[in-house]
Amino acid sequence: MTTRLRIARRLHGSQAPRDPRAEALSALPPGVAAALYPGPLVPAAVLVPIIEHASCLSVLLTRRAEQLRDHPGQVSFPGGRVEPGDAGPLATALREAGEELGIEARRVALAGYLPSQAIVTGFVVTPVVGFLPAGLPLHPDADEVAEAFEVPLDFILDPANLETSTRAVRGIELPVYAYRYAEQYIWGATAQMLHALANILKSDDYE
Repeated sequence: MTTRLRIARRLHGSQAPRDPRAEALSALPPGVAAALYPGPLVPAAVLVPIIEHASCLSVLLTRRAEQLRDHPGQVSFPGGRVEPGDAGPLATALREAGEELGIEARRVALAGYLPSQAIVTGFVVTPVVGFLPAGLPLHPDADEVAEAFEVPLDFILDPANLETSTRAVRGIELPVYAYRYAEQYIWGATAQMLHALANILKSDDYE
């Protein structure tokens, strides 16, 4: 079975969460959610773009502009906070991908959703996975994106490439995931989302 078909099957039927905050916090150990996130979380969404090359799949990522207030210079997926006019996480992810990279919504084939994730900076992020054709022209917005680049999906799926550590946040030790690809250092929430995608694809039910 191809990786593309495996992604489609694993995520088939996944739905955008009605309450992203409740979904994200319910996945944490008892007591941790209240300690880490005592206040309201801002809903956000990102697009996890899977590029369909003839011989392989790759993941499209961005490095954020240094002048941004949130996570400057870090590797991330295109995305941002949910605006009042957005119909849901999918609408947010597509809008942000268009604003940041010039990707037209009609070029994205929805695969499904990864679990929502609470971020210590005060956001709850819903990752939206979508397929994009290879060779699609990108037009990065220099105010938000320093560069866009691709990482082979096989690199992410190889557990040997996953780095793990811990960090203390508000007195609680949290796992930290990271990937190093070429000169890019992918860590934090973005690496955690990639790790979640890799875990979903581990099952061999369809082999």
